[in-house]
Amino acid sequence: MHVYLETDRLILRRFTADDVDLATALDADPAVMRYINGGRPTPREEIQDYYLPGWMAYYKAGDRYGFWAAIEKRRGVFIGWFHLRPNEGDATDEPELGFRLLASAWGQGYATEGSRALLQKAFTDLGARRVYAQTMVVNVASSRVMEKAGLRFVRVFHAPWPDRIEGEDHGDVEYALTREEWEAEQAGGS
Repeated sequence: MHVYLETDRLILRRFTADDVDLATALDADPAVMRYINGGRPTPREEIQDYYLPGWMAYYKAGDRYGFWAAIEKRRGVFIGWFHLRPNEGDATDEPELGFRLLASAWGQGYATEGSRALLQKAFTDLGARRVYAQTMVVNVASSRVMEKAGLRFVRVFHAPWPDRIEGEDHGDVEYALTREEWEAEQAGGS
């Protein structure tokens, strides 16, 4: 197992082709997919032929950015994934932070714990200048995770959604944190 990052309760490791069933089960839950595509499951073939190869392609460039399977240490089980990577058109020192967890893992602080660890890695090891995250305005739980992780509200915007999702008319939110803000928080500042 190639470990990317370890926290008190989580191991973030590289995805492998053997993870197709885990990723498929995650995306099969309508509650998990509610704010992604309105609750529709992602077909196994799409995960196997498109998503997993795309996620694993990041590893060819090393352990800088990418997608990682989140394993709960105590039980050794897959609970979802995290990503830290620049989107197309983004500066390489401004990666996006993201996560998708099984509903059974919600409300236990895993998303916040993994996000904080990735922010630390971004600012201390990867030379990130700014890290941001986005979600729908109506996805209050994800916004709350971003706040708990230390990101700050930046804006509301309206992005085009390929699928009709309840609440999309309210728009999306962006949260972000700069290295200077993160360093001030670490030093006990604001």
